Amino acid sequence: MVKASPVNMQGSLPQIGRDRYFWYQEGKNLERKGFYEEAVICYDRAVANGVDEYWLWYDRGSALRELGYYHEAITSFQKALKLRPYDYWSRYNQGCIFLEDLDEFEKAISAFENALTIRKNDYWACFRLGDALRHLGKYEQAIASYDQALSSYGNDYWGWFRRGDALRKLGRYDEAILSYDRALEIRPDDFWSHYKQGDTFRFLQRYQDAIASYQKAVKLNPEDEYAWYNCACCAALQGKKYLALDYLERTLHISPGQFLSFAQTDSDFDAIKTSKEFQELITSISL
Repeated sequence: MVKASPVNMQGSLPQIGRDRYFWYQEGKNLERKGFYEEAVICYDRAVANGVDEYWLWYDRGSALRELGYYHEAITSFQKALKLRPYDYWSRYNQGCIFLEDLDEFEKAISAFENALTIRKNDYWACFRLGDALRHLGKYEQAIASYDQALSSYGNDYWGWFRRGDALRKLGRYDEAILSYDRALEIRPDDFWSHYKQGDTFRFLQRYQDAIASYQKAVKLNPEDEYAWYNCACCAALQGKKYLALDYLERTLHISPGQFLSFAQTDSDFDAIKTSKEFQELITSISL
């Protein structure tokens, strides 16, 4: 349902003569209701009326981010910081914009590190610092940041999950599996933790364990072709031809175009490629 806008047809807010803080309060009320563009108009009118305070610039930055004006939002948070230099939230929110909206990861790292000088063990700043470091391939530092986050809030799914991802990138597969295990203790029905745990077992050539993890994943999302395909690869690598063909057939019925060519060239299927059954499956899907 589309929200009805509180502005008139010309897009201008009603002119009401009040004290200089009226437009700021009006902006906050509009922002709470999700009318971000109108809120920014009000905040700008408050500035024009001489309001130059931390909360005005902070709230203006939040509304601008909601509208997708990311650089303008950062400028607004910077103005907030000039009025309150040791403020955690403006630094943190700048970091979130650099990380999540602009993919400027070095700037995100700087912003989160600055925020952590104010709140040294804040979970979210540590967690998002870990994310920014992970995006830059600084996995050891990312793990240290996730560990710092989890030391203050050890029951967070995302901290354990992302930590597992970073460990996996470093080839520390056994540790990654343990990290995904902790994530699954918190969210037992999470598709991605089961799936990535399957990938990790596969890297360790623990193919039966990998299949078990992928099977848990497809119970949660039966139409995920990648999980079925990876099951087929693991079964083929074990020499279990008929099981591999069963998994591969499921894959090809979901996504024939992409996985047909994969199956024909993937070395994981070398042990069964020349079999009559494999060729018949490929031919039947091709037709």
